[in-house]
Amino acid sequence: MKRFSARLHASCLLACALLGSAVATAEEPQPAAPSAQFHHVHLNSIDPATAVDFYTTKFKARKEKFAGLGDAVWTGDSWLLFSKVSAPPPSELISSIWHIGWGAEDMQTTYQKQVDSGTKFATPITDITAMTGGSRPFYYAYVAGPDGALIELNTANHHNFGHVHMFSADAPAAGAWYARNFGWRIFAQSQKREFRGIQIAPAAFVTAGHVSMIIYPIEYVRAAAPDAWKGREGFVTTRGRVVDHLGFSVADLDATLDRLRKNGVKITAEPVSIADGQLRFAFIEGPDQVAIELIEDRSTRPAKIEE
Repeated sequence: MKRFSARLHASCLLACALLGSAVATAEEPQPAAPSAQFHHVHLNSIDPATAVDFYTTKFKARKEKFAGLGDAVWTGDSWLLFSKVSAPPPSELISSIWHIGWGAEDMQTTYQKQVDSGTKFATPITDITAMTGGSRPFYYAYVAGPDGALIELNTANHHNFGHVHMFSADAPAAGAWYARNFGWRIFAQSQKREFRGIQIAPAAFVTAGHVSMIIYPIEYVRAAAPDAWKGREGFVTTRGRVVDHLGFSVADLDATLDRLRKNGVKITAEPVSIADGQLRFAFIEGPDQVAIELIEDRSTRPAKIEE
């Protein structure tokens, strides 16, 4: 329970930091148990082998075979999976997945070690302690990853893969969608909030087991990437982009799809079985055109990564 409590505590800290501790409140009654767990982030890469080496060298992660199909990145609780593509995947901020992130217990020391090892940063270490309203220092930085992927390092009480940061035209509604369909815990802020002149709320924070999904308003990305959003109304699908889709594991894929159909969720690909029956998966469309893979994974899970 110590590990779970530490991760949950880190999630609460990040929720307060990003939503504002005074107004971060449970949006809906919380279910007794989740019906899915965060399983993977699937990326497109022109050189998956190099990408795997990058993530396992720079972050707390390990190279493992996924269901015997090929090399992947094991983060200790979930996977980074890769598809090889012939051209660099698009990475402009016009889809609803922004970046993925790892924690750092001592952010300043971690950042310096990354710099010394040759890591390239899209954004250097930045102090956003004022955003939390608290006294604990809070820093972040953005690593320039393979294929244009953006990876955040941020203050936490762990060094694990910890979050996916997203955008939405209606962040509280998007968060409620994940809570309703998968039984995850949600915090949301419905009031408009700005930080350093950029709108960061309404927003939502969804705890999907060991990984948190942070959802910012569309106004943020419009201000952050004005050229990409010139003349654009909404998000494009995540399919084909550097972060192609998210994967959630379920115990019974058929029952889950039946339930989601009744909830009005769009099924975009019916179940397929691969890896000698170890894996069954289907695709659905989430809020703001996020592609989501639902997977029954009966393969052997690798061992935890030692602290």
